[in-house]
Amino acid sequence: MKGKTLDILLIDDNKDITTMLSKYLTLKGHDCTVSNDGRNGLTLIEQQKFDVVLLDLAMPEFTGVDIVNSLYNSGKIKNHKIILFTASSVKEDEIQDLLKKGIHSCLKKPVKLDTLIKSIGG
Repeated sequence: MKGKTLDILLIDDNKDITTMLSKYLTLKGHDCTVSNDGRNGLTLIEQQKFDVVLLDLAMPEFTGVDIVNSLYNSGKIKNHKIILFTASSVKEDEIQDLLKKGIHSCLKKPVKLDTLIKSIGG
């Protein structure tokens, strides 16, 4: 059974990761928008409605945590399904704090692609 097409936003400063993931998700029938910059990613979230946002935490200058805090402080985080997607050694209490603020879940890189698909609902 094929799931519905999802509009997915990938925010990660690693272009290799966003290129590979956007190709994979597109092959799975989803629409992907990519941002390799945290500030740009936040702007996209605020201007468009995405079904899922895959968000890297460790980015230079404007991090995934900055994006979550900005959405939380503006009261808009509940409008988005944000899945953290990070290789950074984030402490469990930091993840719990972000979950309390309204992120959907957290996946650790490297993630199995079938686990990713299940988590986004595709």
